[in-house]
Amino acid sequence: MKNTKLTGIFMLLISISVCGQTKKWNNLKKVNYTINYPNEWELNESGQMGSEFILLSPLSSNNDNFKENINLIIQDLSAYNLDLNKYVEISENQIKTLITEGKIITSERVNKNGKEFQKVIYTGKQGIFNLQYEQYYWVKNNKAFILTLTCKQSEYSGYKSIGEQILNSFEFKTN
Repeated sequence: MKNTKLTGIFMLLISISVCGQTKKWNNLKKVNYTINYPNEWELNESGQMGSEFILLSPLSSNNDNFKENINLIIQDLSAYNLDLNKYVEISENQIKTLITEGKIITSERVNKNGKEFQKVIYTGKQGIFNLQYEQYYWVKNNKAFILTLTCKQSEYSGYKSIGEQILNSFEFKTN
């Protein structure tokens, strides 16, 4: 009897994990990078707010008034001669001075597949929203690549996992 119950529980867990893996993901391929995102997220490549793209989550309910999102901004640094360390220093100062109630929670250097980037998590206000951001900074070929997850602060823990899956799927293409 115990074995039957354990087998049943084991089969249920397997079916749940298999079903959970059936979500479709899209792949955005550009000249110098790729990124994957869930099929139900909307891709906006209009260049809005200077972005390369914005990925918008679906609204979670009729009362939801904010689409959590991920965007990429690429800044030309050729006139400034900045490395990643200096870029991080400038960016952290801007978070503290330009973002209303900007507060850095963590800032750490990460090495993924031989590529170094800075991961910064911070909070701040924008209009009526208390937001939480998770940003990844790379400096490559005199350009800064800033990949940002933006969530309502109260929703961040619910979007952290899927957001980091998207952020971590970002890869530079080698030419």
